[in-house]
Amino acid sequence: MEYHEFGNTGFKVSDVGMGTYYGASHLAISLVLRHQGGRASKIAALSKGLELGINLIDTAEIYQTEDIVADAIKDHEREGLFLSTKVLLTHLRYQSVLKAAENSLKRLRCSYIDLYQIHQPNRMVPIEETMRAMEKLVEEGKVRHIGVSNFSLEQMRKAEEALSKNNLASNQVEYSLKVRTVESDLLRYCEQKRIAILAYRPIAQGALADPKGQLRMVMDEISQEYGGKTPAQIALNWLMGKSRMVFPIPRASRPERVIENAGSTGWSLKVEDMKKLEEAA
Repeated sequence: MEYHEFGNTGFKVSDVGMGTYYGASHLAISLVLRHQGGRASKIAALSKGLELGINLIDTAEIYQTEDIVADAIKDHEREGLFLSTKVLLTHLRYQSVLKAAENSLKRLRCSYIDLYQIHQPNRMVPIEETMRAMEKLVEEGKVRHIGVSNFSLEQMRKAEEALSKNNLASNQVEYSLKVRTVESDLLRYCEQKRIAILAYRPIAQGALADPKGQLRMVMDEISQEYGGKTPAQIALNWLMGKSRMVFPIPRASRPERVIENAGSTGWSLKVEDMKKLEEAA
């Protein structure tokens, strides 16, 4: 496993992380995780990733998986891990942010959160009020770095301006071979400011694990050239090759899937192969 500094934080994280969103809706997550076998498989997946050296884990209060992360990391050195979670858009008032963070800490069974993110913008709450609470959490040592999620470039700039003592560490957005919107402006800006991009849905909800048509042909050719890498591994490696500020967080659903995801690191696609993928996608 290879590691790079996460944006401007000074903390080195694994090139690929582990996402913990396991359902299509709030209810679906509850139903999936209520089944003990489902819960056990998720803990096993995260544990396998930790064993392989993946130290970046992303969760959120709405995912209802913070306690699963807690079970997976309980026997690991906390200082070597980078845990990110998110506060709901309905909890962005000052006191609500503080309370939500306390609840996340209890579920994670940790004394601090490495990266605390605003899950998505809320036009009804001034960003200045939310960031004042975020900086209070940093001041108290309960949060180490502040991030946002699903913010446009304009919204991210306003979030930066609302911070008085801290830098914005990251923006979590959808990014994959299939969804490249961030390349129009956000990616370049984040590179200039050393703001990390947490790329969710990096395999396009499974579409890049089983590509069709021209993309399948290109991926098959590339697979042969790189020792049999799978389409998912190629898609993840493409993301890492786009920028050192990009950290894909594919879902850690099963141990075998996490092993596959870990195999996307430690090698690099050639520039010409990346272009072939982009043209075919």
